[in-house]
Amino acid sequence: MAGMLDNSYNRRQRGEITLQTLLLLFAGTLLTLTLVVAFVTSYGYFRDYVADQLAAHARDGATATGLSLSNAIDGSDPVASASLIDAVFDSGRYLAVEYLGHDGEMIAGRRMPLQANRAPEWFVSLAALPLPVAEAEVVRGWSRLGKVRVVSHPGRAYDDLWHISLGLLLSALVIATGGLLGLFLLLRRTLRPLKEVEAQARALGQRDFRKRVSIRSTRELNRVTEAMNQMADDLGQLFEGQGKLIQHLRRVNNEDPVTGLASRSAFDQRMKVEVESEEKSAPGVLVMLQLAYFADYNLAYGRDEGDRLLRQVAGGIRAFVARHAESFAGRRTGAEFAVFVPGASAADVRIWAEQLVRELDGIYSDLSAPMDAHVHAGLAVARPGDGIRVLLAAADEALRAAQQRGDSCSLLLPDSGVESHHNMETWRTIITQAIREDKLSLWLQPMVHGEGQTLVHYQVFSRIESAEGPLKAGLFVPMAERLGLVSDIDRMLLTRALECLERHPERRLAVSLGSNSIASDSFRDDLLNMVTRAGRTAGRLWLGIAEVTIQHHRKAVSSLVRELSRLGVPVLVDRFGVGGVPFSYLKRLPFRAVRIDHSFIHNLDRHDENRFWLESVVGIAHSRGVKVYATGVETAAEYSVLCRLGIDGAMGYHLGRPFAADT
Repeated sequence: MAGMLDNSYNRRQRGEITLQTLLLLFAGTLLTLTLVVAFVTSYGYFRDYVADQLAAHARDGATATGLSLSNAIDGSDPVASASLIDAVFDSGRYLAVEYLGHDGEMIAGRRMPLQANRAPEWFVSLAALPLPVAEAEVVRGWSRLGKVRVVSHPGRAYDDLWHISLGLLLSALVIATGGLLGLFLLLRRTLRPLKEVEAQARALGQRDFRKRVSIRSTRELNRVTEAMNQMADDLGQLFEGQGKLIQHLRRVNNEDPVTGLASRSAFDQRMKVEVESEEKSAPGVLVMLQLAYFADYNLAYGRDEGDRLLRQVAGGIRAFVARHAESFAGRRTGAEFAVFVPGASAADVRIWAEQLVRELDGIYSDLSAPMDAHVHAGLAVARPGDGIRVLLAAADEALRAAQQRGDSCSLLLPDSGVESHHNMETWRTIITQAIREDKLSLWLQPMVHGEGQTLVHYQVFSRIESAEGPLKAGLFVPMAERLGLVSDIDRMLLTRALECLERHPERRLAVSLGSNSIASDSFRDDLLNMVTRAGRTAGRLWLGIAEVTIQHHRKAVSSLVRELSRLGVPVLVDRFGVGGVPFSYLKRLPFRAVRIDHSFIHNLDRHDENRFWLESVVGIAHSRGVKVYATGVETAAEYSVLCRLGIDGAMGYHLGRPFAADT
């Protein structure tokens, strides 16, 4: 976007003269006119001086020759006179030396054509020095014998004038060049803050408030730059405050104020996408948890202690979520909590739930002693075709059955399909075999922009072959995260993606990386080596890092993102909005884009809070030069809202379904 704005701005400015050029033209013209006038004046002065010298030379030559013919030799003797005339003429300083009688007849004389030694002919024609003619009488006593006529040779005069003109011209050129160069450097130094102010103003127009002008110049320009810097600071603080406000509103709308877990509405919205969305729906297990006798605890110890208990229980649940990739939790009502674990089998989740119940029971018992304290859990399996209401009702039924048993326990009803999904060991076998036999294929889904749905890039998904047929990434990737196998899958995925880019130079791809992959030192080294070897091809590969990963592995993410940025590989924040991380990392790290989590897009046209939040995110991200993408678009109404909000790209089943990369 910034590049398009710059190109448009440059096209508008094409043909318009800059202030520096205008001042240079004015000062250069003035300096040139001054030097031309000085040159013409000096040239005229020296030309007149040379002409006067030439006339004086002719007069002196005529006088000397006339005296010699009058006194030194017999002027009436033609032979002696011719000898004297020859001697004077042979000096080479005269064009003509003639001795004329009373009747005008030449007694003796010599002539030669005009010819300069060094001055070019065009200069001789241009200078056109006058040819002074001097005459002197030749007498013997009181008798007049004739007269001597002398014409000076202007060759040396032309040569001297030529050398003087060259010197004047060279001096003028040196002065003009030095003056213009000095003026250029002075204007460049003086007006340099204006270019910085221009760049700062354009950055402010794009809501980028980071740029500051630190160059000092004249007092007036310094005041302008200080005012611009102050305005940038004020606007930056204003938008930063807006970002904090938006973050606060997101917490108010989506987080429980006591525990910090997702609120009931936010949890249901996200689980609805996981369970009911055509694009995202995948197997999973819902765990409903409740603290027994919590009302009695509140009465006995007070509300503050009750909130303290809820926060500690929420901490235990949050630790459970951190151990199980893609899972999320929320507070329903009072002392009732919910955890959804996608992609896991009921048998595995039942074991994990029993462990979680024991941990929470320990927290509850320590704080409530000597009162009775029990924690109950009900489990329900998400079945294909069942909606969120059916899933919640099944989990609530299992929770009530667990409460009837009395002691802390977890319960999965017998008809909930314990064996409907693979357990952990079965998943380990399936995924390990797919990695070992290289049974991974690439699927691409288009990311488009605008009403015309212009292609931005393709999002890469993986599928593995198993005895049951192809398995989507939504099924096996969460299990690969839990089993520590996602790094191997990501290596294979990146290798295939780079090979695809080599085969298709017109494509741009985006790959999302697993949390455990980012946390692995060896994977980060392998990733940097792969993109380094790929060279310029890697510049067409977007790499996605989930916001939750940024929260849990900040140091690893920071170093990796900076290295990838140095190598020219664009990085985006994936699953943006569910990690609860402040927007400040967009300012510190060179992320090029954020991809909004699908839970904020589902029913966006009917969800005012999510629409307001997304509109604010787009404004803040664009102010940082960061693009905003959306996923999970399943209706035309959702995409229409996204286009009006100025989204940079969107993807979903409504805009294009995944297809095999080799087709």
